[in-house]
Amino acid sequence: MKENVLVVNSGSSSIKYQLVNPKTAEALCTGLIERIGEQHAKITHKPANDEFEWEGAIKNHGEGLKLMIQMFTEHGPKLSEDSLIGVGHRVVQGGSVFADSAVVDDDVLAKIKALSDLAPLHNPANAEGIEVARKLFANTVHVAVFDSQFFANLPASAKNYALNKVVADKYQIKRYGAHGTSHKFVGEEVKKLLEVSDEQAKSFKQIVLHLGNGASASAQLGSKAIDTSMGLTPLQGLVMGTRTGDIDPAAVFHLARVANMQIDEIDTLLNKKSGVMGIAGVSDMRDLHALVEKGDENAQLALDVYIHRLVFYVGAYAALLGGLDALTFTAGIGENDAKIRKLVCDRLGIFGVQIDDALNNERSKNGRIVSTADSKVKVIVLPTNEELAIAKEVEKLA
Repeated sequence: MKENVLVVNSGSSSIKYQLVNPKTAEALCTGLIERIGEQHAKITHKPANDEFEWEGAIKNHGEGLKLMIQMFTEHGPKLSEDSLIGVGHRVVQGGSVFADSAVVDDDVLAKIKALSDLAPLHNPANAEGIEVARKLFANTVHVAVFDSQFFANLPASAKNYALNKVVADKYQIKRYGAHGTSHKFVGEEVKKLLEVSDEQAKSFKQIVLHLGNGASASAQLGSKAIDTSMGLTPLQGLVMGTRTGDIDPAAVFHLARVANMQIDEIDTLLNKKSGVMGIAGVSDMRDLHALVEKGDENAQLALDVYIHRLVFYVGAYAALLGGLDALTFTAGIGENDAKIRKLVCDRLGIFGVQIDDALNNERSKNGRIVSTADSKVKVIVLPTNEELAIAKEVEKLA
């Protein structure tokens, strides 16, 4: 009986996978293949309450996926085409081509590859994973789910930059956003948690903060996004673990002219050597808090800049929405860092946000309200589940 979905997220040197039952929302198995292309690659395979590891050389994604199948065969659970509804693939960039998930055929795969200019670090790896998986699961439906699709229909005023229109159109320079699968999933789950009626849902105003090593915000009115912090690439917006977030683009010209830096050097600087890491020397928020407690000035500066940008976006989005019903924190930092949540919410009293310290400090894997009973805005902590969201898209299209 076909009841499960294999979700595959292929990165440049890694593959994350999960076997999901979209009806029960149960993750039957999770796994991670790391350091593909190296002699000392590693697979961590976690079925049920167990864990198995494999180490050795993995030349490419093809070998990696074959070894994934081997791990399922040796350690379970059963993985066969007879039991699969389909295989769901996370793809970062759908550009202006894909406003919804798509069943993969040769044409769809070619279009994903053609969008690589907009996501050179992600789409080529996503496409390679799809290509290999289609051969290994040749009789199974494959579905591409795009990080950008939730933001494909942003209002034109939010979608477009004030760049020369001829140039912008020719080179597809628009705001595409990212983390869309997470933002959509969390936005819908918030309405369920708060028991928002169908009628109320049409005008429900919420901001979702997806805070991990990569971070983004979305403003949602009803079931639609009206703005998001990431833009043409995931570099724009909030301060992140190693990314600058918003920065004057003239900084690029300045570094090229004054520091004689090449474009690739600047790209690496802004994406991999900046953000919290660039200011404080650490990218993990737990390490940052530890340094702040020791009185490290750079760590304090990094934290202050991080919070400033979050508060800035919440305030801007509340204005765009014309009010605010809910503010939700999700992803690794959003779900687990009570200090960050409090620092943000304590500066949002002007909007009627009041956080309950006791509720905020509770540890839980469940979605929950952490604001006071009389807070005008509901503050929520809600775990994201992009794999389940992808699995449901596969179930819908298969």
